[in-house]
Amino acid sequence: MPKLTTLMQVGLGNRYYDFNDLMRTMIKGKNLSLYHHLIRVDKGNGESVMEYYFDFRVYQRRFRQPLITSHGVWKVREGIILKLTNDKGKIGWGEIALLPWFGSETLIEAVAFCQQIGNRITEQKIKAIPEQLPACQFGFESALKEISLSPVKVQSGRINYSYLLSAGETALEEWKAVWERGGKTFKWKIAVGRIEEEIIIFKKLVEQLPTGVKLRLDANGGLNIQEAETWLKVTDELSCVEFIEQPLSPEEFDLMLALSQAYKTPLALDESVATLRQLTECYERGWRGIFVIKPAIAGFPSRLREFCQTHPIDLVFSSVFETAIGRKSVLNLAEELRTSGRAIGFGVDDWFEGNEKDWLEQLWKTF
Repeated sequence: MPKLTTLMQVGLGNRYYDFNDLMRTMIKGKNLSLYHHLIRVDKGNGESVMEYYFDFRVYQRRFRQPLITSHGVWKVREGIILKLTNDKGKIGWGEIALLPWFGSETLIEAVAFCQQIGNRITEQKIKAIPEQLPACQFGFESALKEISLSPVKVQSGRINYSYLLSAGETALEEWKAVWERGGKTFKWKIAVGRIEEEIIIFKKLVEQLPTGVKLRLDANGGLNIQEAETWLKVTDELSCVEFIEQPLSPEEFDLMLALSQAYKTPLALDESVATLRQLTECYERGWRGIFVIKPAIAGFPSRLREFCQTHPIDLVFSSVFETAIGRKSVLNLAEELRTSGRAIGFGVDDWFEGNEKDWLEQLWKTF
């Protein structure tokens, strides 16, 4: 099972609390043995509203090694597992996999939202979750869908993955083991070190990669316009580069649009389209390049599905390092909407410590 940190301190303003004490306090007063059935409440007009028993747990999973991007250093993935139960005891699992530096809510905000719900929640309340809580929207609607529908098994063999390599020279050795397991698409983080050094490493990596392997370069918005053009001049000479992801910050949309038209190497938006609202805005402003979408922080899956079904976009689904619960929901959506044939960015399993098997059961026993 993933390592669960037991003595992490969480800051609230200028005060700090033991992580587990904070979580216990936030669910204090909840009778976890009650409401294991669907409750119907009379609205007073003859209609009844179904209320599901609700519970949640906060989790932490430590990376084998810190993930380094232009946003900084990420050591521990934190999130929330949701549980809905109906009158027949059927359980729907969901996950709130936050990514605040992409614009999602924070862990404290998500826990506060879960806390104020209490023991029961209705479908109406789920549909009313505000867009300021996109990861909550995804988690709750995913749990509701799971409890409402027959189980769907993802045909994983039909989906190709893109595998994330470590930044820097580590990638020169790291790709080999993945390739031997069948990996044919890789993502490498740039805009982490000096551009001159990264280009030297990049050229070495390209020389090593077998014929037919595709490479994605992800800047996470960390380049300036001069650096972006320097990279594009290099990649335009190479056929193995599938695209450069988010070269500039989201505020520089017009510049990225111009770059996409001036160079041969395709560009993809990522941070610029973190939520459905941002995705819609970029499409309306004329972006017809690649859209890298992280469904776990994009908002309600139903609304994302509707947009993708009504707009012909070049789509790549990407992970936010969610657990198997969130991953299952995203992969089901990816299987349903996959149109471009591009590999999806879910080759991240090797980034975590421990074995994920049975981790959910162990997590539930921590309270």
